[in-house]
Amino acid sequence: MPATGSAAFIQWFRNAAPYINAFRNRTFVIAFGGEVISDAQFPTLVHDFVLLNSLGVRLVLVHGARPQVEQRLNERGIAMRYVNDLRITDDAALACVKDAAGSVRVEIEALLSMGMANSPTAGAHMRVASGNFVVARPLGVREGVDYQHTGEVRRIDHHGIQRQLQDGTLVLLSPLGYSPTGEVFNLSAEDVATATATALGADKLIYMLDGDGVRDGTGELIRQLTLVEAQARLKELAADTIARPLASAVKVCQNGVRRVHMINRHVDGALLQELFTRDGVGTLVSSDIYEGIRQAHIDDVGGILELIGPLESQGILVRRSRERLEMEIDHFTVLERDGAVIACFGLYPFADHGLAELAGLAVHPDYQKRGKGEALLNHAERAAQQQGLHKLFVLTTRAEDWFRQHGYQQMELDALPVERQEMVNYQRNSKVFVREIQ
Repeated sequence: MPATGSAAFIQWFRNAAPYINAFRNRTFVIAFGGEVISDAQFPTLVHDFVLLNSLGVRLVLVHGARPQVEQRLNERGIAMRYVNDLRITDDAALACVKDAAGSVRVEIEALLSMGMANSPTAGAHMRVASGNFVVARPLGVREGVDYQHTGEVRRIDHHGIQRQLQDGTLVLLSPLGYSPTGEVFNLSAEDVATATATALGADKLIYMLDGDGVRDGTGELIRQLTLVEAQARLKELAADTIARPLASAVKVCQNGVRRVHMINRHVDGALLQELFTRDGVGTLVSSDIYEGIRQAHIDDVGGILELIGPLESQGILVRRSRERLEMEIDHFTVLERDGAVIACFGLYPFADHGLAELAGLAVHPDYQKRGKGEALLNHAERAAQQQGLHKLFVLTTRAEDWFRQHGYQQMELDALPVERQEMVNYQRNSKVFVREIQ
């Protein structure tokens, strides 16, 4: 492997380490349609499932079978009828559903059992459990339409699933449900995945889709959505193929599941990229704040030092020792993304002069030119205003142009408060910029 490749791998592995540790003994529900099973890349995806299981992730897989069902219906000359995107399942169709779901389940179990040499599953022994974990009831007659054997989830045997997961067994669920009277019902994979993730209190629900995730009006992929944003977006996607998984995301987030990921099944390694990199490759719907600005606390000292250290080495920022930063941590604000500090600033008020100093503004290189600096600057200005201060100033050696673009004007050092002048390192030859913030 070339040196650059080795360095990239080492950096990736180090960055992935916190996720590997955080995901151990966590429960992930992964849902995918029947189209995935017939895809040439499915064996590779199965290898990724095995890898997650080997890292201690508790996996529940929910598969669909729509194309396999339709194939059997066509072969037998049985007409397909859908109302509101739900199949009306008569006796003949139910036979096709059971045949297709059973066939797909066996195929997945076979791939999960594969331990071929020179493959990612070499030496792996994964137990797979399928069964009557899903209790269902009929949809019945709705708006005059009898859905017959099409049903909906009544409840999930979460205790039974948990016992399997705690024993290191992967649980595989088909789009079938069973009633207490022994009836079998045809279910949607989204309904099963939604009910299962909710019942288990899963840490993540992951959808493997035919597209990248949710897109905005210009076609750009939306990387993350809060629950409120997802609800608003859902109203605009009534006829979109992403609507059903997004509706599922909203429902499970409302019921305690923290995060739902929607990723493109056609991208090799998309599952691993989504889980083990900070930005992922799909759309994340989060019931908590995935990225946000907050007051720094003592546990952030290490992250802040790691962020500002390279800038201090280059002479861009004034050096701060760990001890000094610990003493001044109450002055700092951080921008956190998925538990990592990716930007920060310090705000030092001079209340008697109606001024505040902005110091230590830094953004991680991976997030520069994405508006993070502007977001922190705006936050600092609002924070100063809330303290009754009317001016914000900064000393800089390299960012003169950036501050000018944001409305800051140069001022003389001797215009600073005397107590601040006494702390100036004149060898740095810093320039002072100030802005009215009232």
